[in-house]
Amino acid sequence: MQNRNLLSLPDACTLRKATSGDIWSIRYLVFSAKLDPTQIYWQQFWVIECDGKIVACGQLRNFPNAQELGSLVVASAWRGRGLGSFLTQHLISCATQPLYLECLGQRLAKFYRRFGFVPIGFQELPRSLQSKFRWSELGRKLHIVPVVFMQKVDG
Repeated sequence: MQNRNLLSLPDACTLRKATSGDIWSIRYLVFSAKLDPTQIYWQQFWVIECDGKIVACGQLRNFPNAQELGSLVVASAWRGRGLGSFLTQHLISCATQPLYLECLGQRLAKFYRRFGFVPIGFQELPRSLQSKFRWSELGRKLHIVPVVFMQKVDG
């Protein structure tokens, strides 16, 4: 797992809480990455702004007894600079409940393992998340979507 102290943003970039004026930039990033377009509430998002433009976003969705790390996107032109890692670590540090996520494929699962997430079965998800992820689970069972459910563990 990476040490947060080693992660930093490029000089022209800042991390900040999203504002209402950021909603269209957030929606654009989420839609362009073909992520879950539901529950796009700017109040739940953090953004990374570089050279005056939002280039990354992510959110913590709140559920009963759980939070979901979701909608984590870095604009393609800004990938490979550590922005996703920086934002992931920040969102983890903001979590106040057990933290879960769903991702597509083993490449992303490997990324999240670096931050202490481990794959879990659908039945291990809290009920509040089972309700949200039921269609993803159906797609996984039918071998349509290679979804991986993950939980953040201590350590």
